Amino acid sequence: MSPASRRDETILAVVASLGPGQVVSYGDVAADAGWPGRARLVGRLLASCHDELAWWRVVSASGRLVPGLEEQQARLLQDEGVSVAAGRVHRSPAGRFRRPPSL
Repeated sequence: MSPASRRDETILAVVASLGPGQVVSYGDVAADAGWPGRARLVGRLLASCHDELAWWRVVSASGRLVPGLEEQQARLLQDEGVSVAAGRVHRSPAGRFRRPPSL
């Protein structure tokens, strides 16, 4: 197996390990896989195989949803208890966007 294949496999394993309601950034996935600074690579990998993984649990560092797939991603996230509005994740049960509900 080539180094690039091992790298990609490691990155995809991190995405596969995400549980329902756990929302992280592309950069979080890259760092957890041992490839900090490779957020764009994570995005490219997910774009090529998103039907096989829970791709909707990965967003930009600011919470922005995937351009062109916002409605689908928002629906999938909301089904997992994630608060989404105006094309961004605002709060999730787990992960980067975990925050107490506002009163």
